[in-house]
Amino acid sequence: MSDRLSVFKTYKLYVGGKFPRSESGRVYEVTDAKGKWLANAPQSSRKDARDAVVAARKAFGAWSGATAYNRGQILYRIAEMLEGRREQYVREVAEAEGLSKSKAAAQVDAAIDRWVWYAGWTDKIAQVVGGGNPVAGPYFNLSSPEPTGVVVVLAPQKSSFLGLVSVLAPVIATGNTAIVIASEKSPLPALSLGEVLATSDLPGGVVNILSGRTAEIAAPLASHQDVNAIDLAGADETLAKELEIAAAANLKRVLRPQPVDDAGWWAAPGTDRMTAFLETKTVWHPTGSLGASGSSY
Repeated sequence: MSDRLSVFKTYKLYVGGKFPRSESGRVYEVTDAKGKWLANAPQSSRKDARDAVVAARKAFGAWSGATAYNRGQILYRIAEMLEGRREQYVREVAEAEGLSKSKAAAQVDAAIDRWVWYAGWTDKIAQVVGGGNPVAGPYFNLSSPEPTGVVVVLAPQKSSFLGLVSVLAPVIATGNTAIVIASEKSPLPALSLGEVLATSDLPGGVVNILSGRTAEIAAPLASHQDVNAIDLAGADETLAKELEIAAAANLKRVLRPQPVDDAGWWAAPGTDRMTAFLETKTVWHPTGSLGASGSSY
């Protein structure tokens, strides 16, 4: 029908598996590379940030306690869901970053492949960074990785989707829960990702997505006593220094911004971002004796 009205999308936050509007009621305009209005995005407040921490902490026990195989299945399911909505993300990335459709499609495909790549690592990373340690004595000495906890992730500002996936996927692949601060200028692909996560078997609260002014949201999270780590990928030099100082209050793990340009997100990711938010637990256990001869096992 020629007189049909378009249904404009209302973008919302993704917190605790639900889609709330910002507690503050504020929104801000998101435009494309040419200044054309795309949508109003919610402008998160400190209260939204605190709610996201509560949700992430609540989800941490079950997610970190899930088997690595199960986490891998869920990450692979995210890739399946993204593949089914590929055209939507191609359009959103093209608008967000001012790319041609072909270049945006390449980025979306790379982001989907990256979910698959990290899905494959969930039950293998422990074999790489853990294992038995030789000791001078009748003991077993075993080291195994464990997730750090609640991790705040400042998404890259320019790479709205591939960069976002590159910093988020390794955090949850290893059993952490995440609070993502989306790209301030291009938050729409990140907010749409919440819709995929909500229908991909990922438990609510494992990933929480906030949009708004990066510095405003990040400041209370960096000093929050129930946040265990922070990835400063999307912070500039000045903001990164301020957040690192605030993070020292409870000895958070801090991953400083890496010198990654737009093309850098295409590089093979490696394991660095997974191991950045892992702790190592080492257990000693006596081997015991097998008899009067004094042999041991």
